[in-house]
Amino acid sequence: MGPLLHVAAAPAQRNGVLKRLSYVMFVSRWIQTPLYLGLIVAQVVYVWRFMAELMHLVTLGFGGTPAETTIMLIVLGLVDVVMISNLLIMVIIGGYETFVSRLRIEGHPDQPQWLSHVNANVLKVKLAMAIIGISSIHLLQIFINAARPTITDRELLWKTLIHLTFIVSAVALALIDRIMEGGRPDQNATRDVHGPGQTDLTQERVAA
Repeated sequence: MGPLLHVAAAPAQRNGVLKRLSYVMFVSRWIQTPLYLGLIVAQVVYVWRFMAELMHLVTLGFGGTPAETTIMLIVLGLVDVVMISNLLIMVIIGGYETFVSRLRIEGHPDQPQWLSHVNANVLKVKLAMAIIGISSIHLLQIFINAARPTITDRELLWKTLIHLTFIVSAVALALIDRIMEGGRPDQNATRDVHGPGQTDLTQERVAA
């Protein structure tokens, strides 16, 4: 009886170890929390930089007669900071909601509209679109400064090609996401196929 009991207890002990290991793996997602807290600190740094640039713009605009190009470049810099800040918000909120834990803000009046249907694929596409916007701002700044001798034709060409690469990458991500969505079975259709009729048939078989 002793060896038989030992053999019977081995699978149960193995299942217990695997269950504890799975729980440790699941809890390990909280290790990412300091990363998102660090991005919040980066957000504060960008707010500080934005306010400093804004004060510089106000001082320059009301205290002198700067060139229109100078004002435009400063404004584009402010827009660039805002877009990077928006990118950080998407990564912080969307990444935490997707990979760490639910925020439990359903029904909150300030809940972002995009957060209600965010997942890993949607988040990647949104991040790609945000990167394209940031790249567009930088490319526009380069074009405005194109008359300066420090901006070479080679630099213009490479930055344009990099921007086009970002666009192609975003389009590819969107197409891949659409293909993956089309390949997934419709849950409602599956529910209709295996719905009440299938339940009634199962109950009849049990009754028989």
